[in-house]
Amino acid sequence: MLLPRLVEAEILEKELENPKLLIIDLCRHEYYQKHHVPGAYPLDYATIVRNAPPVGGLLPSEEQLNHVLSAIGLTPEHHVIAYDDEGGGKAARLLWTLACIGHHNASMLNGGLFAWINENHPVSSHLKQPTPSQYRATIAPNATALIQAEEIISALDKGESALLDARSEGEYHGSKKFAERAGRIPGAIHLEWTELMNQPNNMRLKPAEEIREMLKEHGIEDGQEVITYCQTHHRSALSWFVLDLLGYKARGYEGSWSDWGNREDTPIEI
Repeated sequence: MLLPRLVEAEILEKELENPKLLIIDLCRHEYYQKHHVPGAYPLDYATIVRNAPPVGGLLPSEEQLNHVLSAIGLTPEHHVIAYDDEGGGKAARLLWTLACIGHHNASMLNGGLFAWINENHPVSSHLKQPTPSQYRATIAPNATALIQAEEIISALDKGESALLDARSEGEYHGSKKFAERAGRIPGAIHLEWTELMNQPNNMRLKPAEEIREMLKEHGIEDGQEVITYCQTHHRSALSWFVLDLLGYKARGYEGSWSDWGNREDTPIEI
């Protein structure tokens, strides 16, 4: 791997001219137009998720991924650096998607645009046009980063995996309902995604040992398989990334509660 999985702004600044890097900006379009990391290409978050109402947040088809990833010029040799303007949810979703197709040379910019701008790193307003590639994505049927409802139901019976719910407290307890049924997956531990962030430190992630201790307090042990979910695996993509970064066997539930809460064959706890 060219750079650490979680890269700091001062490290990235030194590598901006590295041709092996592909820097991807998942911020709001108006932010990209105003200022972005020099050399970064914009990517619309909506293009890396697929909706099949009432289910959202599914992986795109291989055809769609080929189109999107080729349009930004990705090749198998590239090391991707992803960042956003919300603390990492969108960037992590891109990294999870890349993991599902076996492209593991990818990192997140710690703190994203907040850290980059607020700490006076160079910015550009130049709308850079990528050189298209011919990327060929294959979603492996046994992709370890990915899990679906049937596997979760099986995991519940075995009791070997932990479930981490990254939604708000209201969603977790069922007072907020964004699907046909409200509640949570039985046995799921609640750890809202924003709890992973040190927001005063320019939206960086909290230190690894602090997060590890937080997870232990919630009953998640080192190295345990942890299934993450939210409403559409946007917020929980950050949870997946952090767990993966810390060495847990992390798996993200595509569709998340928009799938689970709209099915009739899935158990629910309130």
